[in-house]
Amino acid sequence: MQRISFWSRLLDLISPRVCVVCGERLTVTEETLCSKCFLHLPRTDFGHDLYENVMAKLFWGQIAIEKATALFYYEPHAETAHILYELKYNNHPEIGEVMGRMMARELQRSGLFDDIDALVPVPLAKKREHERGYNQSLELAKGVSQVTGLPIYDQVVRRTKFVGSQTHRGRWERNENVEDVFELADGDNIRGKHLLLIDDVVTTGATIIACAKEMQKASDVKISVLALGFAKS
Repeated sequence: MQRISFWSRLLDLISPRVCVVCGERLTVTEETLCSKCFLHLPRTDFGHDLYENVMAKLFWGQIAIEKATALFYYEPHAETAHILYELKYNNHPEIGEVMGRMMARELQRSGLFDDIDALVPVPLAKKREHERGYNQSLELAKGVSQVTGLPIYDQVVRRTKFVGSQTHRGRWERNENVEDVFELADGDNIRGKHLLLIDDVVTTGATIIACAKEMQKASDVKISVLALGFAKS
């Protein structure tokens, strides 16, 4: 049974926290999502088949990916989209850690983490990270690390330029938009390892493909993918 400190109860009384999805007040034991929204999160259940689910098939014929999964289906105008919006645009990095822990706990029995050596968050361009104050993918990775104990490698690949939002671009535009924006920075540290690439949302897979191609320039590297959201095409 989780023990709640006096100070946590007092802080919750003075400054009530609300569910990021529905806006209802959270209880002292709830984080980010209320119990109802947590229960009704549109989970992908890709953890039942990490190799041949819809998201994994995005990468077939383009890049060698071992396992791929996402926690929930992302729809831009759905209430659950507030999770990603608040994380990315409203200065709430703590949502990333909470959701990262949630992903890790729910996927622990799936076999996703069994042979993973380290977590690699998809990097942001320096300009975007400076504007936002943090990298949302790194915050997700922190939460995953807290549950799994896996180390985070956030310096092995870097984003060399900011190319603007992918949101309103088509499949081929997205592919062109992220070409040559990543650069392998520390191939020696990942040689011979199986890495879990972590991103906030996967749509066409273009960003993951571009980043993974750079990482695979280091010899004998295996890559799996974990995202918070997966956008249905």
